Amino acid sequence: MTQTTHPSKQLVRDFMDARTRSAEPPPTPAEVRRQLGWDLIPQNRQPDRADEP
Repeated sequence: MTQTTHPSKQLVRDFMDARTRSAEPPPTPAEVRRQLGWDLIPQNRQPDRADEP
């Protein structure tokens, strides 16, 4: 089984604080999947899933 690592609570708090203060729009679902590496997991590669352009 694959070992998954999780960020620390403080790292998540810092990220969320920076994200809340940012003037940029939120990332697209496709960008979130790319940043999290979910498309690297074979079970998450679904040909019928519609990605945003």
